[in-house]
Amino acid sequence: MKILVVEDNPHIVDFLEKGLKEASYAVDVANDGKEAFYLATTNIYDIIILDIMIPFMSGIELCKELRKYEITTPIIMLTAKDDSEDMITGLDAGADDYVTKPFVFKELLARIRALSRRKVTQTTILEFKNLKLDTVKKYAIRDEQRIELTSKEYAILEFLLKNQNQTVSESMIIESVWDMNYSNASNLVKVYIYRLRNKIDKGFEETYIHNIKNIGYILK
Repeated sequence: MKILVVEDNPHIVDFLEKGLKEASYAVDVANDGKEAFYLATTNIYDIIILDIMIPFMSGIELCKELRKYEITTPIIMLTAKDDSEDMITGLDAGADDYVTKPFVFKELLARIRALSRRKVTQTTILEFKNLKLDTVKKYAIRDEQRIELTSKEYAILEFLLKNQNQTVSESMIIESVWDMNYSNASNLVKVYIYRLRNKIDKGFEETYIHNIKNIGYILK
């Protein structure tokens, strides 16, 4: 999953970026409304975390503009104001949820998971034949054998499962799993695909993760 964080406070940005990446999310950051609008309308995100008080365009204004632009990505508003009117204004502008600063990071993660499930499906399990991925506990199961995954292995497998039977390019995986400023990600994709194959396919009669030469990868 890829998240856009819109926040101008560097301390909060560092806190969110570190925590979200540790939770296996890819993260892009915008420090003002104009930059955020550009990123949100040119990239695909699973969640947008949006502070109300940002330069050039407030979070409320940005939320309204994104909805006018038919960007349906779930939005979580961040506000330092414990004011019900502020929260109502944000929800009326098109936000899906809100968190009042200071907040407990685990609560933010829970809200992200809730919105993700609401967006796609009510189940927390992604399946392909006898392969299952628990999107809450973040481990895989194949033929009842539990498979532990690193954060990046999990993120890539989740992306493959969501696009099963479709060929995905390295650039598509990079955009989904790493942030936009990450260099040398192409080599890392190959490394993580190799590791995933060892965990998911090794020892089984049927292989699921396939390399399509010069094109990308497919789960089929």
